[in-house]
Amino acid sequence: MKIKAGGAVGRCHLPSFLPEAEKPRGLSRCAGPCWGRRARPGMLPAVTVAAVAVVVVVAVVAAVPALRHRLSRSALLRAGARYRRRLELLGTDVRLSQERRLRRLLPPGAARGEGRASEREAVAGRSPGGVALTPRSPGRVGGFPGASPRGGSLLYLDTLHAAFPRALVPRGTALLSWAPHHRCAPAGWSLPSLYCTPAEAGSVPSRAAALRVQLLFALQQRELHVLEAALPAELMDALAALRSAWPELAQDLALLTPNASRAAELRAECARGFEGIVRRLWPQLEVVVVGTAHGTEQLYCDALRQAECKGLPFYCPFYRAAGALLGVNLWPEEPAPRFLLCPDWAFCEFLPCPAEEEPQTVLLGELWEGHEYGLVLTARPGEYRCRAGEVLRVTGFHKQCPVVEPVRSQALSVRGESIPEERFCRSLCRAVGMWPGARLVDYVCVESALLGASSGACAPHYEVFVELRGLRDLSEGQRYKLDQCLQEDFPIYKSFRFKGSIGPLRLHMVGAGAFARLREALGKPVPMPRVLREERLLQLIQSSVIS
Repeated sequence: MKIKAGGAVGRCHLPSFLPEAEKPRGLSRCAGPCWGRRARPGMLPAVTVAAVAVVVVVAVVAAVPALRHRLSRSALLRAGARYRRRLELLGTDVRLSQERRLRRLLPPGAARGEGRASEREAVAGRSPGGVALTPRSPGRVGGFPGASPRGGSLLYLDTLHAAFPRALVPRGTALLSWAPHHRCAPAGWSLPSLYCTPAEAGSVPSRAAALRVQLLFALQQRELHVLEAALPAELMDALAALRSAWPELAQDLALLTPNASRAAELRAECARGFEGIVRRLWPQLEVVVVGTAHGTEQLYCDALRQAECKGLPFYCPFYRAAGALLGVNLWPEEPAPRFLLCPDWAFCEFLPCPAEEEPQTVLLGELWEGHEYGLVLTARPGEYRCRAGEVLRVTGFHKQCPVVEPVRSQALSVRGESIPEERFCRSLCRAVGMWPGARLVDYVCVESALLGASSGACAPHYEVFVELRGLRDLSEGQRYKLDQCLQEDFPIYKSFRFKGSIGPLRLHMVGAGAFARLREALGKPVPMPRVLREERLLQLIQSSVIS
């Protein structure tokens, strides 16, 4: 080893195992295998300085939640923008994207040998040996992302921030959601510092207690920007609890919050009435986010828009069917939700409506604008070509990806007349509109076959249970009005009524809170079934009849 004059150290190769006592003094270790220049007195190596700086930054970020939230939000928004660009790229060749998705869903080895023919036929919209479709697979219909949740959450944050820039502030979102058996993932789950409600509150066994606890946390936070509910019914039931028990809630709020003015504000606003109460309690609120806004839950969204949430936009970010995430709503400011079907989230086939004699499925890139299609889904390995039980209407296209809106799912039928639930709801709302001062809160139907001997010796018929506001009793004329509206709106139903094949509809009025108890009796957070199929649920609603 040679050391140059003047103290500078030339290129040297000291063994790494050389003891410190035997190394030349005045030499500082460089990042490479050699020794650098003579260290100046009191000067730390650059690596040490950088390590200390990193430790300090990490400590500051951990100590300041607002800074940690801002950094996380910035990173997720950049990731969301990248995912949106990826979605745009996938939309340029929908057929290729769907074929790749199908390959990932097929069993191992199915893409080779025997599986090749079956795969080609499935991608071409055919099933080997005919259209063999399996029944609807189980899964939560409401709520938030299931399949590809990371991409869905990133798109949600990106879209929400673009439409409502102040919506992603720390602790600026309150979640109302009941998930007793598993923790429910909210729409913005990738940024947990958004939420002021603890995740554990939603896992309380009692649905009413879970919503009450979450409502109390939301009431403590006056500067809310987003009110989020997995199902609109959960938001409606939480606000119904506020309407009926606001003095007790104000008392609990005074015990939980050191600021007594918040409890006083709650008392004052509730005493003024409940129309627009949400915006008055949270003046900075910008949007109400719900897990689903169509089908059976649309009734609750319409009721909330007209009363407690008056003046606030509703945003439904995702479309799910059979427990799988299928589409995303990129237009949060539009009143009617539309969903872009993402080609990389599930393999979708469609049956044209009305059904043909020999059904032939079409693929994602073969749909026509303005047409309606039944959804056939392959979303998980082992669950192939499942009927989702929903009908979609194509409203447009984004690149090659169709933009759809759900139009119907369940139907009522005692003689094969098949009355879609959304059209039945319109007839019911029309009849209620003829009753002075009445407003429909909720309803459910039962086909007389479920009643058994209790229905008496009469022709098959419908029994309808309604909860009304502004009306205490139903007259015989009012009861008949619904049957008359159904006959006017459905000629087939009128024909069966004239022949006596279907008996007159029977209308019952239930007390306040009956449907909240019915939803809790369901045991899981699913949209309200408009046609009851279980005797225990029928007995529960029958026990609440007051007229």
